[in-house]
Amino acid sequence: MPDGGVPATIGGVIEQLTVDDLDACLDLAQDRDWPPERHKWRLLFDIGTVYGIRDAAGRVIATTVLTSYQGGLAAISMVLVAKDHERQGLGRALMVHAIGEAGAATVVLNATEYGRPLYERLGFVSVGSTFTHVGHFTGPGGHASRPATPDDLDAIHRLDTEVNGADRAILIDRLSGFAAQVRTVEGKAGITGYAAAWPNHGNTVIGPVMAGSVAEARALIADVAAGVDGPVRLDLDGRHPELHAWAVKRGLELRTSTAVMARGGPLPGDRGRWFVPMMQALG
Repeated sequence: MPDGGVPATIGGVIEQLTVDDLDACLDLAQDRDWPPERHKWRLLFDIGTVYGIRDAAGRVIATTVLTSYQGGLAAISMVLVAKDHERQGLGRALMVHAIGEAGAATVVLNATEYGRPLYERLGFVSVGSTFTHVGHFTGPGGHASRPATPDDLDAIHRLDTEVNGADRAILIDRLSGFAAQVRTVEGKAGITGYAAAWPNHGNTVIGPVMAGSVAEARALIADVAAGVDGPVRLDLDGRHPELHAWAVKRGLELRTSTAVMARGGPLPGDRGRWFVPMMQALG
């Protein structure tokens, strides 16, 4: 048994993976017809805890990621099981382990229809939806925002904490290095919204987007998209249907949707100002 390994419910051993296992995780993702999102996985290894199970030959055959924030909020993501090992209880074993490691925190995840029954059995309830739009953004930016500077970091951190109801410093501190661009909007009292864009496999993801109003969110998205050459991905929160219609008019086709699910209580924070996650994997 590897150091720190925990017996899984059915076969294998649950262990904490390291960045040396990044390529193995990408292989597993492709086995499940997920794209090989290296930049995304690298961040998850950096700020989260990646758990995995290997087969007898040492191949990573199952994963999940737990990302914990200060203030009692955590996210579970990347629940993957190799096709030749599915329906053996490995995904459930990893979920149970991650939930245990999260302790008393409210845990959030985005669930596909395939995964939702398992999460419901583990106590998760639906609290919303995420709609993924992809395409070439059309139309000009609104020029209502400006590029963020290092001096804005504290204000962005405060805003992010208010909106999420948890301190995500582990994420905000890495935002400028991870994202290709970060923009802010300001009111009389200071920064009221921010948005970022980061390179992913085959597109540029716009997120997070937090703003004081739908109009402000539109302006941030348009300004960020204006600086992107190629297709963009936008994971819009389901609370704002008018924003979905606007995205379609701007050339972003609705591709998929997932259920936002939580365990351990309602999602904290001011979710009325929460429009787009940085990525679904981070809640």
